[in-house]
Amino acid sequence: MLDRRHFVKTCSAMGFAGTLFPGVLWAQVEAQGARKITKDMIENAAIIADVPIADEYKEMMLKDLNNQAKGYEELYKLHISNSVAPAVLFDPVLPGMRFESERKALQMSNSPTVVVPSTLDGLAFASLRELAELVRTRKVSSLALTQMYLQRLKKYDPTLKFVVTLTEERALTLAKKADVEIAAGHYRGPLHGIPWGAKDLLATQGYPTTWGAGGFEKQMIDEDATVVKRLDDAGAVLVAKLALGALALGDNWFGGVTRNPWNAHQGSSGSSAGPASATAAGCVAFSIGSETLGSISSPSARCGCTGLRPTFGLVPRTGAMALSWTMDKLGPICRTVEDCALVLEAIYGPDGHDRCVHAAAFNWDAHFDWKNLRIGYLKTSFEHGPEQPQAAKQEAARTPEEQKKAEAQNQRREALRARAEYDRKYNEAALTRLREMGVDLVPVELPKFPYDAMRIMLEAEAAAAFDELTRTGKDKLLTSQKENDWPNTFRAAHFIPAVEYIQAARARTLVMEAMARIFETVDVIVAPTSGSDQLIITNLTGHPAVVLPNGMRGPDAPKYPFDDPTDFQNGAGPGTPTSLTFVGKLYDEARLLAFARAYQEVTGFHLQHPKLT
Repeated sequence: MLDRRHFVKTCSAMGFAGTLFPGVLWAQVEAQGARKITKDMIENAAIIADVPIADEYKEMMLKDLNNQAKGYEELYKLHISNSVAPAVLFDPVLPGMRFESERKALQMSNSPTVVVPSTLDGLAFASLRELAELVRTRKVSSLALTQMYLQRLKKYDPTLKFVVTLTEERALTLAKKADVEIAAGHYRGPLHGIPWGAKDLLATQGYPTTWGAGGFEKQMIDEDATVVKRLDDAGAVLVAKLALGALALGDNWFGGVTRNPWNAHQGSSGSSAGPASATAAGCVAFSIGSETLGSISSPSARCGCTGLRPTFGLVPRTGAMALSWTMDKLGPICRTVEDCALVLEAIYGPDGHDRCVHAAAFNWDAHFDWKNLRIGYLKTSFEHGPEQPQAAKQEAARTPEEQKKAEAQNQRREALRARAEYDRKYNEAALTRLREMGVDLVPVELPKFPYDAMRIMLEAEAAAAFDELTRTGKDKLLTSQKENDWPNTFRAAHFIPAVEYIQAARARTLVMEAMARIFETVDVIVAPTSGSDQLIITNLTGHPAVVLPNGMRGPDAPKYPFDDPTDFQNGAGPGTPTSLTFVGKLYDEARLLAFARAYQEVTGFHLQHPKLT
C-alpha cells in the first residue's frame, strides 16, 4: 500500500497542500485499497476540491504522486533540536531607520523611603525598586526575602498552580552569596539579592525545563539561558521555574490550569501564566515571560501586572524554547513600569548567539521629560462600541447536544460584548486622565491588512519547531486537545504551502512600512489592551509595548456565564483589574517606559493587590 505521509508531502511539494485536494485524493486511494494513484482518482479529487487540473498535467503528476519523498526522510533522520534556528532571519528595522547604540549610565528614580514591616510578608507586594533599596542599605537581607518568597510560593501554589519547579537550593545559595557580597561593599546594582521567577521555557542547569508540556516533564537542558546567566550576573536570585501553557499556549499545563489571583475560578491567561500569576500574588519580586502573540500582554492584563514586551531583537532568546523564530520575544513582568526598566537593563543586548539581536542601547532615565513626546491614540478603537451579537440563523433541527453547544456559544458572545461595553468607561477615563496630564492626544488609525491571514507564519514556524512531536504522534501527550490547541494547529500547519508563507512574509513587510509611517508622526501610541488589532500588528512588526493596570471593575461588572477555568475567555468580572497598552517605536523602550511610568504614577492603580487566602 502507498504511504500516506509520503503522499501528502509530495502533494505539498506540488503546491496542493493548502487545498482539499490531498485529503480527497487519499480518501479515494484508501477506499479502493489501491496500490497507486490513477488519473480517474485525480479527476474526482479535483472536482470535489475545486482545483482545476488540465488533462495533460495529470499524466505528469502520476509519477511524482506515486514516488516516495526520499529527501524528506533524510531530513527527518537529522532529529533537529528545537534550539536550531532556520537560516532565515527576521529584522524589524527597515532601510534608513536609526536607533540609539551608545550605552549610558542607568538613571533610577530617587531612593524611596520604605518602612520595614514587623513581618517580611508585608514586603510581598513591594516594588523591585523599593526592595532594592532595602537590600542595598542592608535593612533586609536577600536570604530573608528569598525565604519569604519561597514560603509564599509553597503556600499559594496549591490554589494558583503557578510553580513547575522550586529552585530552592540554588536560590538559598545565591541569596547567601548576595548578602556576603553586599556586606563586603560589592553591590552589583538594583537586582542584587532580589528573588525572581522564570517562565519554564528558559533553560536552567540542574533543573528540568518542561515547556509546560506533557512528555517533557523530565527534560533536562544542560545550559543556562542567556537571560538566566545575565540575571545571575546581576545578582538576582532565581526561586522558581513558573508555569506556562503547554508549549507556550494559554494557561493549561500538565500540572493543571494556572489561576488568576484576583479570581481563582479563572485561568491567569497565557502563555506567561505562572510569571503573571506569581508576580500579581506577591510570590516573586519580578518574573521573566515570553511573547509571540500576546503571551506577556494577556496574562499581565488579566492579573493586573505591568508587563513589557520589548522590541523584537532587543533581548537574546538563547536557551529559550523556540515557537516562532520571527516573532518570539522575552520580557519582564513586574509590579511597576520602572521595575520593568531595571530588569530590561540587565537582560538586553547581543550575546553572540541569537543572530536577530541588534546592538541597540536601552538608556533608562527616570527623570526624562516625557512632555515633549508626541502621543497618539487609536481613536476608533477607543470610541467604537462593541458589536451587537447577530441573531442566530434558523437552521435545520439540531440534536439536543448541538442545541446545547449553540446556546453556550451564544452566551459566550453576549458575555464578551457585555464585558467590552462595561470596560469602555475605563478606556474613556484613561483618555481623560491623559488630557489632564497635559497630553495632546493625536488620533491615529492602524493600517488595514489581512492580519489573520499572516498568522500562518507563526503556525508554520511552530509546526516546524515541533515537527517531530507531530510525526511521532507524541502530540497526544499534550494536556489539551481542543480545536484551537497546538496538536490540531500543528497538524493543519503541515498543509500551509511554502508560497503562501512567503506571501504572508511579504505582506508583513508592507505592514512594517505602514507602521513606520505612523511613527513618523508620533512617538507613543495609547491603545485599549483588547478590542483592536494592535496586538497582532505590533507582534508582526516587532514594536515594543507595555501593559499596565488601569482600574478595578466594580461589583456591578458582568460575570462570565461559566466558571470553567479551562475556558480561555473566562475572565474579568467583579473585583478584577482592567488594563491599558502603550506602544512605542522600535528600540525606543526608554522613552516609551518613561511616558507609561508617568501615567502609572498619576493613577496609582498598580498599588492595588489581590486579597489571598
